[in-house]
Amino acid sequence: MGIENSTPLPEERKPEVLNVPWRNVTWSKSTRTDLKQYLHDYKPTIDSVPQARILLIGQIQAGKSSFFNSINSIFRGNMTSQAKVGYKDTSLTLTYHTYQVKAGRGGQPLAFRLCDTMGLEAREGGGVKIEDIVSILKGYVPDKYQFNPVTPMKADDCQACSTMALKDRIHCVVCVIDANTVAILNQGMKNKIDEIRKRTDLADVPLMVLLTHVDEACPHVEKDLKNVYHSCYIKSLIERTSRCLGIPMLNVLPVKNYCHEIELNDNCDILLLSAMKQMLNFADNYFDDCEENTE
Repeated sequence: MGIENSTPLPEERKPEVLNVPWRNVTWSKSTRTDLKQYLHDYKPTIDSVPQARILLIGQIQAGKSSFFNSINSIFRGNMTSQAKVGYKDTSLTLTYHTYQVKAGRGGQPLAFRLCDTMGLEAREGGGVKIEDIVSILKGYVPDKYQFNPVTPMKADDCQACSTMALKDRIHCVVCVIDANTVAILNQGMKNKIDEIRKRTDLADVPLMVLLTHVDEACPHVEKDLKNVYHSCYIKSLIERTSRCLGIPMLNVLPVKNYCHEIELNDNCDILLLSAMKQMLNFADNYFDDCEENTE
């Protein structure tokens, strides 16, 4: 699949706000409550799978680890920083880590895991290897596996690789992209993301995209997060991302992770929880396909 060249977006210079939103969201406390309850009650549709496994991949500093921390904070009721977050040119995540979200302090784990990987880098040989991502998809990579920056994991580096159970595989892949970089992604990064899309297609694993830092990308959204679906600029970023990766626009969701805040915000939570709900809906689609293939 060809990937278009980066060209400046016309909305970059003069962002506009539409009177009618291009996606409908009810910004209310009850919406937040309903979304949180949905995630609390969620169970995979296949009994042998106790938790849906969501793989987060993406650029360094795009917000993979921050997304987990943000979701974890919502259910904990206070800001958390369990996953390492920082601002370096190389990935702070050097191990494969599967994170559980618990229903409050000391609560039971929810029925999904967020799996964090080493960051993607555009340079050849930099960041997580495509081969390692494929191994993760198949369930070969154990929790806390240390990535090798030089060579990918070999299939015989883990036990029983050829017969990994469905519960150990990845059920939805999420590519995390900084909204500020969509228009300037270099060709090396585009090629890697496109290769990941091809691999997820081959494995029949759903792929979606999180556009992070949307408040920094558009001044109208920075002023009021509820403008996110009124913003022509954010809409154009989602359209461009959809074309670039060859996935539907509905698979691209904007979010704002918690980074400097010390208190939770209902509007921020609504975007984060909505994205998490969509990930689980896509995981259910994967489970449905698995059931059909076994009939």
